[in-house]
Amino acid sequence: MWRFSRDPVVHEELVQDVFVEAYLHLRGYQGKAPFEHWLSRIAVRVGYRFWKQEARYRKEKSLTAEHWSQIAEADFNIDAFDAGELLHRLLSQLPSRDRLVLTFRYIEELDVAQTAKKIGWSEAMVKVQSLRAKKKLEKLVKSGLERTL
Repeated sequence: MWRFSRDPVVHEELVQDVFVEAYLHLRGYQGKAPFEHWLSRIAVRVGYRFWKQEARYRKEKSLTAEHWSQIAEADFNIDAFDAGELLHRLLSQLPSRDRLVLTFRYIEELDVAQTAKKIGWSEAMVKVQSLRAKKKLEKLVKSGLERTL
């Protein structure tokens, strides 16, 4: 659930929500697939729902000039934690669907079939959404970098 929020308090709440939802829907588990897969699907739904609610209740947080200057640095001498924070902030500016597909495809490094299974979309939908999301992310980065120059 860490991929859905970097805040430890929110992370704990999301994990708790997953287990509550799993408990409430335990009768629906048919045992055709491993329990881990069933629980993973619930976790994805809870995280996706969190991103959608978060987008409704907050204004778009744009990156500060300091963040854009970090991105613009040619040598990228930032530590792994700061890079993760920067990536998380950048992804948070995208719509929830785009964030979800980019997270699974490029951060979790799942292939198209695995991503489709995890999210519950068709493979064609994953391919199309990935392409659109990458273009939106590229446009966001380009416009942000142009503002710092």
